[in-house]
Amino acid sequence: MQVTETSADGLKRAYKIVVPAETVGKKIEAKLDELRRTIRLPGFRPGKVPLAVVRKRYAQGVMHEVMQETVSQSAEQVVKDRGLRAALQPSIELEQADLGQDLAFMLTVELMPDIEPGNLGGITLERLAVQVAEADIDKVVDRLVRENGQTDSLAVGEAAQMGDTVVIDFAGTVGGVERPGMKAESFALPLGSGRLIPGFEEQLVGVASGEARTVTVTFPTDYHAEDLAGQDAVFEITVRDVRRLRMSVDADGNPIPLVDDEFAKTLGSDDVATLRSNIRGSLTRQYEQMARTRLKRTLLDRLAEMHRFDVPPGMVEAEFQAIWTKLQEEIKQGRALDEASRPTEEVQAEYRSIAERRVRLGLLLSEIGRRNNIEVSNAELSRAVAEQARRFPGQAQKILEYYQSNRDAVQQLQAPILEDKVVDFVLELADVTEKPVTTSELSELERQDLEPQADSSLL
Repeated sequence: MQVTETSADGLKRAYKIVVPAETVGKKIEAKLDELRRTIRLPGFRPGKVPLAVVRKRYAQGVMHEVMQETVSQSAEQVVKDRGLRAALQPSIELEQADLGQDLAFMLTVELMPDIEPGNLGGITLERLAVQVAEADIDKVVDRLVRENGQTDSLAVGEAAQMGDTVVIDFAGTVGGVERPGMKAESFALPLGSGRLIPGFEEQLVGVASGEARTVTVTFPTDYHAEDLAGQDAVFEITVRDVRRLRMSVDADGNPIPLVDDEFAKTLGSDDVATLRSNIRGSLTRQYEQMARTRLKRTLLDRLAEMHRFDVPPGMVEAEFQAIWTKLQEEIKQGRALDEASRPTEEVQAEYRSIAERRVRLGLLLSEIGRRNNIEVSNAELSRAVAEQARRFPGQAQKILEYYQSNRDAVQQLQAPILEDKVVDFVLELADVTEKPVTTSELSELERQDLEPQADSSLL
């Protein structure tokens, strides 16, 4: 086999590989002889089929098989002999593959970059320690009681107010024509919940049980059903009932929704104290996850600033195509409209930069994990598969079989687990201080971080 390096551009290497015709011919003859010993043909005893007959019938197929095997084995040998760390599956382009002539092909390989992690212990970070206040719990309790609290029907003729629940029958039309999904009976609608089209609920303030009313609204221009977007609609409504939350009074004598142990039991808690404790735990976990996500995002920003190395163009292109495909789908669904209004070249350049960042950080984290023997255990992978199975009740066996037979799917589960383990490892090395913040302060920081100008800082 003759190997000639024809190009060495950055991380890309190209080789011309020539396998002598004699070598290929011997492999073809060996294959034909092996086939002669095993095939069965009418008129011949097993193992006694003449080689000339076998060659006439099977030479073409055997030649293609041998060519494919030779190309594959030769390419693997070149990569191995030169100690190349391929980032992607090498590409192969045949130049000469005729019987009786040398087999010649081009092998192109994109290499993994040499990565030297920087001083991870020199990274300084701030971890936000979230403090859940009683007022935060009060807000959740208030929402829960307004959504699930006990209500009483108002007297006939008593008018509905914001916060009351009206039970209604309604039928809507657009241009005088009924449309699917615009009709319901005994529909319970909390006024002020924003569950229906903007302007709908406001027009029901003041209705009383037994009253009929006509409501006219306009569907939003970004409404999910395109045939209704921006259209005027008329709803004929009959009010079956108007219900109001049972109220108590606070220390100052002001009316407040009734929250007692009986209400707590309807939500699965033994009493109000347990309900509030459960809410505190849920909020703490929610905001701790937000704080961790923010800390991780900041860490990745630091790592991106510290490391500048070439990345395989093919990996960047694959990542960009995945991002771009997702973006186009979001635009079709009416999201990411700001991106749709910008010049395509500008948007593509921005997202290609994001793709390059993602690839670079992914390679860096992988290298840190490799150097420090950080791996995903079978137990961790099994838990991840079990978590996926829980998302599809009754299909646990199918989910298990899917992952057992699909290595790419397993890799998709394994990658984020490994990433988080490497991130935790780096956080242990970094200089991390804690800063107490309220939930509202954290939410405001998250809002600022996720504004458009900060998009490039995200993975």
